[in-house]
Amino acid sequence: MFGKQNQATQVKRVLEENFKDTDDCVFRQVDNGEEEFEMIFLKSVIDNNKIQELLIKPFFDIGKIETFEKYIQSLPIFNPYKDVKETVKSLLHGSIVLLLKDQVLLVELKKSSNNNVLPATVEATILGPQNSLSENIEVNLNLLRNRYHQNTLKYEKLQLIGSRTNLEIAILYDSEVVQSETLQEVKKEINHVDVNIVQSTGELSRILMKQKHLLFPRMITTERPDRIAYNFLQGKIVILLEGTPFALLGPASFFDFMSTMEDFYQPFWVSKFLIILRYLGLFTSLVLPAAYVGITSYNPEIFRVQFALSIAGSRANVPYPSFIEVVFMLLTMEMLIEASIRLPKTIGPTATTVGGLILGQAATEAGLVSNIMIIIVSAVAISNFVIPINEMSLTIRVAKYFLLLLTTLTGIIGLIVGCLGLLFYVISLDSLGQPFLKVVYSEKKRL
Repeated sequence: MFGKQNQATQVKRVLEENFKDTDDCVFRQVDNGEEEFEMIFLKSVIDNNKIQELLIKPFFDIGKIETFEKYIQSLPIFNPYKDVKETVKSLLHGSIVLLLKDQVLLVELKKSSNNNVLPATVEATILGPQNSLSENIEVNLNLLRNRYHQNTLKYEKLQLIGSRTNLEIAILYDSEVVQSETLQEVKKEINHVDVNIVQSTGELSRILMKQKHLLFPRMITTERPDRIAYNFLQGKIVILLEGTPFALLGPASFFDFMSTMEDFYQPFWVSKFLIILRYLGLFTSLVLPAAYVGITSYNPEIFRVQFALSIAGSRANVPYPSFIEVVFMLLTMEMLIEASIRLPKTIGPTATTVGGLILGQAATEAGLVSNIMIIIVSAVAISNFVIPINEMSLTIRVAKYFLLLLTTLTGIIGLIVGCLGLLFYVISLDSLGQPFLKVVYSEKKRL
């Protein structure tokens, strides 16, 4: 146990060692001309207005350090010093460490930004936390600090070279589990970005990737603080950009795009069922249109006779091949989806729903498409929305057209070859130097 005389010095040394790479950790000397003391705090979790009101102004009014110490000890938010470990924990939970000569005092001035953020709308959950990130980096840092109370959580500010907007960019990571090679690669890529303007994390993600024109996203864009906190433990790096309520997570794997935070909040078998349902939806959205064309145009014997005759009967009045029918309906559905996004929220859902119903019924009665085609397009649209991350959902929406083209040209063989080619393509991808199909990136365990 350290003596009282070097207690403050020891605490300061330990805090400097633990928070040396954390840009939001402040070591500040306060001097009134006669006496002085030092404050140590994390500005992202501290109410800065209360610092001025409860600490700095009274210190200048009181003048004497001994009287000021008694004043601090009389505050209801004062906590006595126990040991260095508890001091680090208190600092992470919103306390200020005061070093008054040989004394260590703790004052709790925690700030919560939950009232300043909106509920999550893109990645909504039923049972989980409802708040999303903010467009302010300081608010986001407060949200993350309040969910991840570890001194190994590091926060660094960086600058985009050549950007005329001068937007602030920051990276966060858990130094205990992050891979140093990946971290250095991310810093190097950010420091070499030379663009005039960056307005969103999606744009930043494309800039950071060395291979620019790939189909699959390789960094996750998320608005959920709880997802970010979970990914800190997986050794991932978080990138925040000023002016956008979304964060980038990387390295990312394909399986990350198919998971939601609801998987951790539901009972075990319920979450497993939902995960299986998502992969089934992905497979349906990707393969079903091409399979319809391949079977009806090339290999109708795959179906039972009764079902094959039923499909043939529904297509009796359709004057053109099945692939034209499929492309027409898929593109119509794509336009309906885009219209629902672009229209004002007050009329968007109503207009697209009514438009879809009228269009489907009219197209069937006019003999332009078959009844079963309406069912297939609806199943594809619903299955696509089961994919939880919007970027992966958009990727699957595009990828199904490649399979459809191959199947139109060569039949079921083209569908099989296309699926294998897509699988090999995904295997060849990487995210920040890590394999895209790898399940767990960090083998380190938190003690």
